[in-house]
Amino acid sequence: MRFRFQPPIQLSSSGHHLLPLPTPPPFLSSSPSLSTCSISHHHRLMFSTFLLLGTTTPMTLEKTAVNLLSFWNCHSSSSRCTSSFGIAFDIDGVILRGQNPIGNSPAALKRLYHDYSGNLKIPFLFLTNGGGTPESRRAFEMSQLLGVKILPSQVVQGHSCFRSLLKRFKNDFIVATGKGEPELVMSEYGFRNVISLDDYASYFDNIDPVAQYKSWKVKQESNMLPFSMKSIQDVSLDRVKAAFIVSDPVDWGRDIQVLCDILSSRGLLGGEEEHQPPLFFAADDLQYQAAFPSERLGIGAFRIALESVFNRIHDMPLECTVFGKPNPFVFRNAEAILRHIWAFSCHGNAIRPEDEDSSSHSFTTLYMIGDNPLVDIKGALQAGHPWFSILTRTGVFRQTENHAEYPADVVVDTVAEAVDFILERESAP
Repeated sequence: MRFRFQPPIQLSSSGHHLLPLPTPPPFLSSSPSLSTCSISHHHRLMFSTFLLLGTTTPMTLEKTAVNLLSFWNCHSSSSRCTSSFGIAFDIDGVILRGQNPIGNSPAALKRLYHDYSGNLKIPFLFLTNGGGTPESRRAFEMSQLLGVKILPSQVVQGHSCFRSLLKRFKNDFIVATGKGEPELVMSEYGFRNVISLDDYASYFDNIDPVAQYKSWKVKQESNMLPFSMKSIQDVSLDRVKAAFIVSDPVDWGRDIQVLCDILSSRGLLGGEEEHQPPLFFAADDLQYQAAFPSERLGIGAFRIALESVFNRIHDMPLECTVFGKPNPFVFRNAEAILRHIWAFSCHGNAIRPEDEDSSSHSFTTLYMIGDNPLVDIKGALQAGHPWFSILTRTGVFRQTENHAEYPADVVVDTVAEAVDFILERESAP
C-alpha cells in the first residue's frame, strides 16, 4: 500500500498557525522493523520531535524511531483492541445483488476501517449461505467489487462448516455437487478423495436418460484432474461414503437421479438397497435474492425436491444433515471467527501461540445484518446473546412493518443505514 502524507495544519495554544509537520524519511516505511506499522500523524509528530532534539544522523534517527514506534504501538494497543462489538453481513440482497453493490455498501464497509492504515477498526465478516467457490477466491472478488481489503477468513460460506467433517471423511471417497467448483472447494478443505457429481456421472453410460437433449454444458471447468487416470472399473467398484451438496445444483434432474442411485445402494451403484450414506447440505435457503428482481429458488428447494422423489420411491425416508443459517452452530462458529479476526487485526500478523488468550475476547454485541427473516433473523434469534438482528429491505424482505414470525431487533432500508445505526449505538467514530 502506498501512503500519501498530507501534512496537517498545526495550531499553537494561542491559535496561531505553525509549520506543517515534515514528511517522514523513506526508512520509516521501508524498515523491516516497521513492516507491520502504519505511518500516521503520530509518526510524523515523532519525526518532528527528533528534529527539535537535534537527532540528525540517519542510523540514530532510525533506531530512535523504531524504539518510539514500538513504545507507541505497545501502549496504544489497549485502546485500539477494545472493540466490544462485531458485525456479520449477509451478502446476497444486503451487500450485492448479483455482482452489483447495493445499499451504498462500499461506503458503509469503508467506515469499518482505519483511514490512515486500511486496517480493521471494527471486526466484521460475511456470513452467507451462498458458495461454490473457495473462500480465498470469493474474498478477492469481493475486494474488487467493494473497494476494501477482504481476507479469506472474513468470508464464511454455507459450505465452510464442512471443514468440521474433515477428520471423519478425509480419505474417504465422497461426491460433491453444486454450481461453481464443488470439487475444488472440498479439496481445499483437505478432503483427499473427492469427485464432482459431474465427473462421477460421466463414468456411467446412460445414467442420465435425457442427457442427449440437453444443449447446455453441465461439466464445470477445473484445473483439478484427480480422477483423470481412474478407469470406469475403479469408480464403479469404489463405494461412495458420503455426498455433499456444496451449492445450488445446476442440473436438478440429473443430480436427483444420480443421488437417488447413490443413496439407495449404500454408495455403490447397482448394489442392493441398504442404509444410505450420509448426505450433507451446505444450506437450506428456500429462496434468495439474486440479480433477478424477484427471489430465486435456492438450495433448500433442491433438498425438498430430492426428498420428495426419494421418499416416493423408497421405503425408508431420506436422511440428511443441513448446515448454514439459521443453524445455531453457524452463529457460534461466526463468533469464534470474529474473535480470531479481531486478534489478528490487533497484532497485525498471524495469531501467535502466546497470544491465544486474545482469541477468547468476549463481545458484548454481535450484529447480524440480513435480508431474509427465515434465515438471517431466525438464526440470530435462535443463537441468542450476544446476537442482535438488523433486517434490511433490499432483498427478500421488502415490507413496511417488521416480520411477524421472526421480528428483527431493528428494520432499516439499506446496509448503510444499518452501519449508521450500529456506530451511533456503540458511540463509535
